[in-house]
Formats: sequence, C-alpha cells, structure tokens
Amino acid sequence: MLAPLLVAPTLLTGSGADFILSALATAFCGLTLIALSPTKRSFELTRKQGFLITALAWTILPAFGAMPLVGYGLSVTDGYFEAVSAMTTTGSTVMTGLDAAEAPILLWRSLMQGIGGVGVIVLGIIMMPFLRVGGMQLFHTESSDTSEKIVAKAFDLSIWIFGIYIFLTLLCAGIYRLLGMTWFDAIAHAMPTISTGGFSTHDASFGYFDSPAMLWAAAIFMIAGALPFVAFIRAARGKVRAMLTDIQLRGFLSFLLIVTLLVAVTRSVRSDVPFGEALTHAAFNIVSVVTTTGFASEDYQLWGPFAVGVFFILTFVGGCSGSTAGGVKIYRFQILGRIAVAHLSRIVSPNRVSPVLYHERRVEDDVAFSILAFLVVMLFAVIASTFLLSWFGCDLVTALTGSAQAFANVGPGLGDVIGPAGNFSSLPDAAKWVLAFMMILGRLEFFTILVLLTPAYWRS
Repeated sequence: MLAPLLVAPTLLTGSGADFILSALATAFCGLTLIALSPTKRSFELTRKQGFLITALAWTILPAFGAMPLVGYGLSVTDGYFEAVSAMTTTGSTVMTGLDAAEAPILLWRSLMQGIGGVGVIVLGIIMMPFLRVGGMQLFHTESSDTSEKIVAKAFDLSIWIFGIYIFLTLLCAGIYRLLGMTWFDAIAHAMPTISTGGFSTHDASFGYFDSPAMLWAAAIFMIAGALPFVAFIRAARGKVRAMLTDIQLRGFLSFLLIVTLLVAVTRSVRSDVPFGEALTHAAFNIVSVVTTTGFASEDYQLWGPFAVGVFFILTFVGGCSGSTAGGVKIYRFQILGRIAVAHLSRIVSPNRVSPVLYHERRVEDDVAFSILAFLVVMLFAVIASTFLLSWFGCDLVTALTGSAQAFANVGPGLGDVIGPAGNFSSLPDAAKWVLAFMMILGRLEFFTILVLLTPAYWRS
C-alpha cells in the first residue's frame, strides 16, 4: 500500500496522505489480529477452516484495498466495487477520466490486480483442489505430495508461483517499454496483463496506444497468464515436453486459434477492413475476453451481430486451471465432452465399459458430479443476478451480460452502458453490490462461499 507513494507528487497531501493513512489503518488491524491470535505457531489446516479463510480473504481484503480509493473521492460502494474488481482480477471499473487521474491511484489499481493474480493462482493450484470444489479435486495430486510431486510442500510451490509470476510481469513490462510505452504505463499495464485483470491507465484501454505490435505482445502475455502455472513450473524444472503435451494447454490454444480466425475472416469478408488489421484486433480482443482480462482495442460490438454473439459466448469460456483466468475453464469443457462421448457409447453398447479419462487418469464420479453441479449453480446464479439487476433498473442486455461477466471475472459486458466503450459508474449502488458479490462468487467458484451458508457446515 506504500508502493504508490513512489509516484505521489507529495506525501502529506492528496492521494499520498490517503495511502499513508490507509496503510496505518491496515497495519493496525493486522497487528491487532496477530496480538489476539494464539501463540501456537503451527497448526493443521482443516477443510472447514480452508473454506472460511478463503471466503473471508476475498471479502475483507477488498475493504482495505478500497480505503485509498474512498479517500480519493469514490463513494464506499464504488470504492469496494473497484477493489473487488481489482483483487478478483475482473477489471470492471466505475472510474472515468483515467487519463487525468493521479498516478498513485492508477498504480494502486494495477497493484491490486497484481496481488489478486498471485492469490488466484495459489487458490487454483493449492486451495481449490484441497477444498475439492467444482471438479478441482482432479488436480489434487498436482499440488499435494500423494503422487507425482511437483515440489515437496505447498510453501515451495508458492515460491515457484511467485517467482514465475514476477518474471513474467517484469518481462511483459520490459517488452511494453521497448514497444513505446512509458515506464509507468508499462508497469501499470504489465500487472493487469499477467493477472488477466484488465485495468488500464487510459479510458481507451489499449486503443490509446494505436500500436499493432503492442496488441500482439499483450495477447501473448495474456495467454501466458491464462495457462496453467503448474506447466510453467514443470518447464522451469526441465520438463518442457510435459508442458507441450498438456491436454488442457493444447485445447486452450487450439480454441483461441480457431475462434480468432473465424471472427477475423468473417469481419474481413463482410467489411472493408483489411485481413491483417481484422486479424490483429480479433486476436487481441478474443484473447482478452477468453482469458477474462478485459482489455479492449476497439468496440467489438461494431463488428456486427455475429461478433457480438461470439463475444457473449466467449464470456463464459475462461482459461486453464491453476491460472489467473476466470470463467468455466477449459478442462471442464473437455471433461464434459468426454462424458458426453462416453454416454453415447453406452447408449449404443449398454454392456460396454467406457471410462472417462483425462490426463491419462480416470475421471471419478465425484469429479464429474462436481463439474455438473458447478455449471448448474452458475446458471442459477447468473439468472438470479440478471433478475436482481433488472429489478434495480438495468436494461436486459446490461443485466444479463453484466451478470455473466461478473461470474466469469471478464470486465466489460455488452451494450451501450457496460460494453467495451462504457463502464459501470452509472449503475445503481444496489446493482454494484450484486455484481461485486457475483465477482467474489465467480472467483471462488461458488461453492467456497455457498457452503458457508449451509447449517451443516456450522454443525460439523
């Protein structure tokens, strides 16, 4: 929280003073909790404690992150919404006039997304498999020492994650600087790129820079942020082949390639846009939405009804497990496809045994059930959120796409209000609280929060 002071014009006035006061308040609360905690240094984390700690972290930390924003002039609702959006790496914003905003505030927004990105990876690689949420137990052996250990302990795994994350962020910032960004813009955009967060220092997002080379560089680094960090760890430990043969990674890249070519060719054929330009903007914006980053180079709603339909569907897809990306995730679609094929096989040959395999492992019934349950809860949550936003006065397009993007942690929705060229500032406060809750639900994959609402959890 003190890092933004490096770019503050003064320390004792304006946003500089806001950050100092916010840091003192946060430190006081942290030291108070330490003083009140038991003196016992080590303990064994139970699943029950894991659910509670995870849920509290993603609901309380944004309140501290919002302090400098409220001091800057945002309302409590807007400040919390912005902080939740940052730490869940969603990228929806209520702030306008970013080109004239103070540098410490812009840097803080990016820093929160950088911090949130690390937290999301640790959540996806260590906590979610441990909590057995949404089919993530399939990857439990990849983050525990039961079999095929990547590293011996979760602490060591966190060190690997942090090191790779910092390396990618610095590399991204360096490339941005070489391509023409100022150092401030390069650093402030590198963190949202790798974290697939999508906050920018300019209202026009990447459209401000008007550089095709920058768009391609950003697309590559957004993809890097959406890949399984377990694969990066394997590559760093010399197992490059294991990374290249990863089913999820290959499926993800193949999907991006097919959709990008489809949209680029369609736009080029139906308009006067040259194919090279259409390909550049299609690649950037499709990668941005699929990886749930939320940057924009153009208002892709102007590309025609086909493109709008494609981008709405892409909102739900998401990146890979154990990455910074949100959404349903590629591995769930791959497993659902295998389940469908196995079911068809059983219909044709009832006596035939057709096990569902993924990564050469058998997909157990509890994994398949968890994935189906996740999708059902997601559907009902999006419907309920759409209903509430409509109740609070939002039009149907804003309500539906706003709910969908909040669940998937994408950032922009569709329509004139919250589309790629808009923001969330004009929404009613009640709608912002609903969307903030949806961002947290989506980031924690629903059940981490919903399990706390069951009486059985508190009785156990």
